[in-house]
Amino acid sequence: AASEFVEMFVGRGAARIRELFAEARKRAPCVVFIDELDAIGGRRGAGLNEERDQTLNQLLTELDGFEGRPGIVLLAATNRAEVLDPALTRPGRLSRKVNVPLPSEKGRAAILRVHLRKVPIDDLEAASASVARISAGMSGAELANCVNEAAFLAARRDGDAVTMDDLAEAVLRTRFGVNGAAELPAWLAWLRSNLALGGRREVRRSAPLGGS
Repeated sequence: AASEFVEMFVGRGAARIRELFAEARKRAPCVVFIDELDAIGGRRGAGLNEERDQTLNQLLTELDGFEGRPGIVLLAATNRAEVLDPALTRPGRLSRKVNVPLPSEKGRAAILRVHLRKVPIDDLEAASASVARISAGMSGAELANCVNEAAFLAARRDGDAVTMDDLAEAVLRTRFGVNGAAELPAWLAWLRSNLALGGRREVRRSAPLGGS
């Protein structure tokens, strides 16, 4: 992660960048991935963080230095592309951008199948499809939280497996918070009724949380 390069001592972050690319050159061809790039790639001069600015300067030098970086592909991820320094995204550096949207209903079902394999449940496929239908707009992390929350609810009632009712309440807790879900019994009843359909018919368009 990019935050691991930022140290309290000025110059240490830049040294870590040099070490990273030196190791990458030894192992070329290879892929270098930096997560949360905005931690070091934010606009220079926006604050008084000299250490971060020096770290970014070193990264820019490594991206198009005199020696180049043959055989090294740099990938980076951020949720805040708008705060990145323009020098970082100019042609020849990190110029190609790929926006990853929130998952579709099919994508949500695939994500849920991965996470639901870790908990005891009667019908994995039906549960994945049903929860995907009522979780429009949720990210992968939120879907994982739904499964964890459903497991907590099942454990709280001493259940042997996660039920559709647990999943319905977990979706509400993830979307509105624990207190918010408690104040929405009508939503919970609607979710439970649609989960009970098991994919036998489509959710009504007038429903509060229709799938995408």
